[in-house]
Amino acid sequence: MEFALSEEQEILSDSVKKMLADNTDIDLLRNHSKGDEGIRESLRKLVVEMGLPGLLIPEEYGGSGLGVLEASLIAEEFGRYAVPTPWIGNSVMAPTALLFEKGNILSEKWLPLIASGEITACVALTEAVGKRSNAGLELKGSKVSGTSIFGIDGELNPRIIITVAGDDLILVDTKNPGVTISEIPTIDSTRPVVEIIFESVDAEIIPGGKKAIQKTIDVGRVLLAADIFGASSNMIDKAVEYSLERKQFNRTIGSFQAVKHMCAEMAADLEPCRSLLWYAAYAQDNISEEASLLSCHTKAHLSEVGQDIARVSTQVFGGMGFTDLLGIHYWFKRIGLNRQILGGPEKVRQEAAKIQGFLT
Repeated sequence: MEFALSEEQEILSDSVKKMLADNTDIDLLRNHSKGDEGIRESLRKLVVEMGLPGLLIPEEYGGSGLGVLEASLIAEEFGRYAVPTPWIGNSVMAPTALLFEKGNILSEKWLPLIASGEITACVALTEAVGKRSNAGLELKGSKVSGTSIFGIDGELNPRIIITVAGDDLILVDTKNPGVTISEIPTIDSTRPVVEIIFESVDAEIIPGGKKAIQKTIDVGRVLLAADIFGASSNMIDKAVEYSLERKQFNRTIGSFQAVKHMCAEMAADLEPCRSLLWYAAYAQDNISEEASLLSCHTKAHLSEVGQDIARVSTQVFGGMGFTDLLGIHYWFKRIGLNRQILGGPEKVRQEAAKIQGFLT
């Protein structure tokens, strides 16, 4: 049995990596953080040109019909380059929700538009992970009212919003009156989240109920873990590169045993996560009985490992690591936001314990 990527998967990963390497750099991230909104849209156009929004969408709807494993490979590269444009919510979680039950009318209507890049989708499932006193939705008949927070990929005027009201997964067309979307500031300037206020807005129920909600969350957690993996890999690479250039006492700091150990331990902590991540991504499409548990384990473990790598790699840079001159804070903060979206390590470990019968 082959426990490695196929040639096609490697080509996909390499192609995305090359596209991002050619079109993103630290100056782009700085300009984006200063308010250059055109960067989001220009990068989205490149993503659309590569057909990435349709990655999970079946060919009958204009997509590629690939799986969560392929999506995780792309998410890893998005994390590696801290790409400031929609991806996980629009291209992965939204199609996952709409495809939970095959052949429904909503899939036929919206999936071709997502695949072509004609529209973007925002996904806001925080209420299904942990309710907040100042948020929550109420569905009365076909009308939804309330506030949904921490929406993913809502920064580019999304055409549809997928969220939860009680046990229902619902879809709202933002062209309907009564929808207000505003960005919520977070530590991560590369990917804003949004707050959505609904004032008696027409909504449609996506078939699948609780199971569809859980499936969408599971896939989202795996993709966030992949983003952490890519961001962590980049921080290690940058720390090693810096240690081979920076000199103290006429020696590169990378020649000091303490720094060598820091870099080696980071690499040793991260590399085993690769197989866990790939297996969790594969399970989402192929091993349904393990999918939820693996998504919890992967999200929790990568969140902890990523946090440690963000801290230690910053220490390798010394005082320079806290400045904007090198810019490694973009990845440090991205890992921090990934850690909390769709549940922090404590929350998802609790869910894993319940799945295994350790808690009731």
